[in-house]
Amino acid sequence: MGCYVAKTEPGTYSIDDLARDKQTVWDGVTNPQAVKAIQSMRKGDRVFIYHSGGQSAIVGLAKVISAPSQDPKNPKSWTVGLQFVRKLDPPTTLAEIKADPKFASWALVRQGRLSTMEAPESFREWMSERYGL
Repeated sequence: MGCYVAKTEPGTYSIDDLARDKQTVWDGVTNPQAVKAIQSMRKGDRVFIYHSGGQSAIVGLAKVISAPSQDPKNPKSWTVGLQFVRKLDPPTTLAEIKADPKFASWALVRQGRLSTMEAPESFREWMSERYGL
């Protein structure tokens, strides 16, 4: 099973919005690296939802519910369906992630502007231990 992080500004689409809606189409991603991450997602993969700006933290968990597809509104963008799983309390801050040396080479730490990315297996294990996932 794959594991990813998808960033959003809480004022644009928050974990509370996803909890309310139960599922959504994740769209608007055009960065080639982020698009590649979406293209590699498969049904059942975990997606940690990250709020950028302000606190900058992983605030929730979703799962992929549809195969990736090209965005009909933008040929440079791909979309994927996500379903709400749960909020994470307390959120895991970027500072906490950066403090762990095993994540030093991860894109979340090195490329702050990348909106969607694969997460290393060690991160999935770390989050599983932390939240009992």
